[in-house]
Amino acid sequence: MTKEKTRFRIKTITETDELAEFCARAAFCDYVTVDTEFLRERSYYSKLCLVQLAIPAGEAEGEDAVLVDPIAGDLSLAPLYELFRDPSVVKVFHAARQDLEIFFVDAGVIPAPLFDTQVAAMVCGFGEQVGYETLVRRIARQSLDKTSRFTDWSRRPLTEAQQKYALADVTHLRAIYEHLAARLAETGREKWVAEEMEILSDPETYIIRPEEAWKRVKTRNGSGRFLAVVRELAQFREAYAQSRNIPRSRVFKDDALVELASTRPVTPQDLSRSRLLLREARRGEIADGILKAVEAGTNCPQEDLPQPDRSREKLQVNPALADLLRVLLKAKTEDFGVASKLIASAADLDAISAGERDVPALKGWRNEVFGRDAMRLCEGRVGLAANGRTIVTVEL
Repeated sequence: MTKEKTRFRIKTITETDELAEFCARAAFCDYVTVDTEFLRERSYYSKLCLVQLAIPAGEAEGEDAVLVDPIAGDLSLAPLYELFRDPSVVKVFHAARQDLEIFFVDAGVIPAPLFDTQVAAMVCGFGEQVGYETLVRRIARQSLDKTSRFTDWSRRPLTEAQQKYALADVTHLRAIYEHLAARLAETGREKWVAEEMEILSDPETYIIRPEEAWKRVKTRNGSGRFLAVVRELAQFREAYAQSRNIPRSRVFKDDALVELASTRPVTPQDLSRSRLLLREARRGEIADGILKAVEAGTNCPQEDLPQPDRSREKLQVNPALADLLRVLLKAKTEDFGVASKLIASAADLDAISAGERDVPALKGWRNEVFGRDAMRLCEGRVGLAANGRTIVTVEL
């Protein structure tokens, strides 16, 4: 007589009452780990396919980790959003930005208090933009099955492999959070991560305004008239994509936008001669929108022409001082065990060497770690010296 194989089971929530019950239990916990699975290849806004939640193991009766399926059943995420607003429960994510954008677009909700383990890991010396898999291996001492990473999460039913993969994104996250939170407490760096969370918690981070879309288009032409046409075309494309929830590239791509701004078509026949414009964009609403945008940009009053950001060009960068600042940054990175890009960017160092002082690297916790000595170096009050294999500051 053969033994019957034990069937793999994971709690999947498809009803609002079930979600409310889990969130009510989570409200008595110190934290809840959260992740999402979504699709964005065919839409402007991400399509939420799955939410994964976990609370500390053994702290409440019932399941301590669940999948929440907004596709399979009649489900409202209202109980989850209520939990997100609960100030007594820390909401833990890894690389949270895309997850947070989904919740903000859906309900105008940003979880608080918020903890991003990717940011915390950078503060704790795990390197630049450290991945979840790396933290699982180094902290949780586990491995991840990555075979389901690029599957279609909108298809139902979910396979057993998909469910295991999805749940692992929040169950291992518990050990990672507890480890990083303890290290931050030991080193007194909680406020460093808290400062970084202010950016993720700011609604402005997730609001895309069509009138500002032109600033993301890379061009080599700095003419105000050319940029006015780019601005109008980018604004039309963004608004059209948002209103129909399609990727902006489905309207027309950046290279086609730059071509249109250069050729400035006036008639549908002009559009038909474009080398880069999609066939669907040469007629109908998109074609009409393109021609109106080109006309608006071409006729833009002189005083309303956009101006390119030339602030970087005006900087009188001191190359020698910038190099010294890079050496100082490397020394501070090694001293504090913090990812260098989190402290200061190359642009920050150039700006400081050019005399700029409104620079992120000179504010908040970055000023404590790097900014103060950077200013002393610029003012000639300290120098740099080699002490064995390390670099130290020397009073002058």
